[in-house]
Amino acid sequence: MKKDTWKGFEDDKAASISQEDFMKRISSRNRRTLLRLKFNPRLKKFMEEVKIARKNPKKVIKTQLREAVILPEWLGLTFGVHNGKDYKKVEITLNKIGRRLGDYSHSTTRVLHSGPGVGATRGSKFVPLK
Repeated sequence: MKKDTWKGFEDDKAASISQEDFMKRISSRNRRTLLRLKFNPRLKKFMEEVKIARKNPKKVIKTQLREAVILPEWLGLTFGVHNGKDYKKVEITLNKIGRRLGDYSHSTTRVLHSGPGVGATRGSKFVPLK
């Protein structure tokens, strides 16, 4: 059976990857975000809160920071990511490392239109009302 890997690292080794190794393997946009933490105090504070919350991995960590880069140390944690209306659960797995939290909490949904209402078309004025 094939094991899940992230850029050559298996599940147990990915959690212990060094910060330098991780920075080399992520995209330049995500690398720049992590290097500029001193200019984003909300993200820096959130990362410190996650370090504290790692002691209880079953607790859902609620956040509105959709732009936070998922780190290898967060494997197994569950986040409640705000999508503009409510918090969607995002469980961090190996294939989500290096991406953004907002990638997994979609802010738009599919629109389902029903039939036309009364008076919407010329033929609908002859439809009997209930």
